[in-house]
Amino acid sequence: MKITLIGLGVVKGDIPRRAYAALDKAGVILARTDRAESFASLEGYEVRTLDDVFKRSRTFDTLNRNLAREVLAAAKTADVCYCVDGSVSEDLACGIIMAKHKDTEVIDSVSKACNAINLAGLSAGGVYCTSAYDMDSVRFCKAIAVYDIDDEYHAGLVKEKLSDIYGEESECWYVHANKAVKIKIYEIDRQGEYDMTSAVVAQENPDFLKKDRYDYTDLEHMVAILRAPGGCPWDRVQTSESIKKNVIEEAYELADAIDRKDYDGIEEETGDIILQAAFHALMASEKGEFTSTDAITREVKKLIFRHEHVFGKAKASNDAEALGVWDSRKAVEKEQTTFGDTVLAVPRNFPACTRAQKVQKRAAKSGMDFLSSVSAAEEMVEEVNELLDVLIRGEKDRVEDEAGDVLFSAVNVCRLAGVDCEEVLRKAVDKFTDRFVMCEKLIIADGKDITDMNELELNIYWIKAKDELAKS
Repeated sequence: MKITLIGLGVVKGDIPRRAYAALDKAGVILARTDRAESFASLEGYEVRTLDDVFKRSRTFDTLNRNLAREVLAAAKTADVCYCVDGSVSEDLACGIIMAKHKDTEVIDSVSKACNAINLAGLSAGGVYCTSAYDMDSVRFCKAIAVYDIDDEYHAGLVKEKLSDIYGEESECWYVHANKAVKIKIYEIDRQGEYDMTSAVVAQENPDFLKKDRYDYTDLEHMVAILRAPGGCPWDRVQTSESIKKNVIEEAYELADAIDRKDYDGIEEETGDIILQAAFHALMASEKGEFTSTDAITREVKKLIFRHEHVFGKAKASNDAEALGVWDSRKAVEKEQTTFGDTVLAVPRNFPACTRAQKVQKRAAKSGMDFLSSVSAAEEMVEEVNELLDVLIRGEKDRVEDEAGDVLFSAVNVCRLAGVDCEEVLRKAVDKFTDRFVMCEKLIIADGKDITDMNELELNIYWIKAKDELAKS
């Protein structure tokens, strides 16, 4: 049987005239709801409303599936007209019906979104339109029209989303009963009265420098402005090579803020990291190499591929198994067929301790490893003795080699003991720094000069410094 999807528009009389021909021939006429003003256009017809479906549907997705199911079931025995308030294109149940039923015709009318846009006095071009029941799908957009704000709860959801996009102090238009009033976004859930005519229209500030909120696209636009003729002389001459060290510095500053649990600092430094990414992507696009969209697309596809335990058939019941799936998929992606390939893939410009630990960890997967941290420590003792031997014999040309072996052995011990070598060395440096500063303070407090003291005297103050720090 045939299904005709009819948009009733916003007010009585919006329904297209040719819709009446379909209504006259229909065996069954269904309406999404009788609560909309445009339902009055169906006067004189026998209509079954589906308001009861709303009551037994727990979620927006379930509601649309249930509405579609009712219409499709009715179409098994008769030609059906399914009438929806607003436009057919705004009703997700209609989309489900069209996907599942071949003999479907659409007779559309004024959309709730366009009606709200017109009342707000905006141009409909470039405006993102959506239901208040589908706010999870909303991303940053220059302008938006949100309809179906029929209760305070959904008004709150709209407020939260638009506050994140445009800023809660930004102005918007609240549409109700075919009238539009200008309010602040934070006032969306304070209007007191909501029904099926309620909608909100908002847009970003056209003055780029005065916007309340910015997204990644805006950041790229800012970098482009700075690198354009008439922009910043420093930004214009930079290359990926000239600012590559900035990425490392910003990463360390972010790590420092994390260590200090400084969330304001974490926010700032995270922004600085994103700026570096935007800078490198823009410079690459200037050369025709790739764009930020290329880089982000590649990253998302990589995450999908490597998380086969989430998106595929692999299984992982804990973090160790998940990491195993990640490593195996990464090896496939990088075409690493030997353990040597994985070892060579460790970046050479990593901090030495970090690189050593990663190389050891990857090599260990081949079975080439110490039995335990104890056996690794015993090997380290041998390396220390070899270093001591060349120092005693004055073989300066061998000191560097033997010292490297000692450090590499120390990393092995840390790794097998389950501690991060970079982290424990950082803590050791912090501990030495605190003790040295305290030691010097104690010496100065006694009216002495640290440069005039012998080893025994320094050791005494060093012990005193440890005791002082232990008290704090």
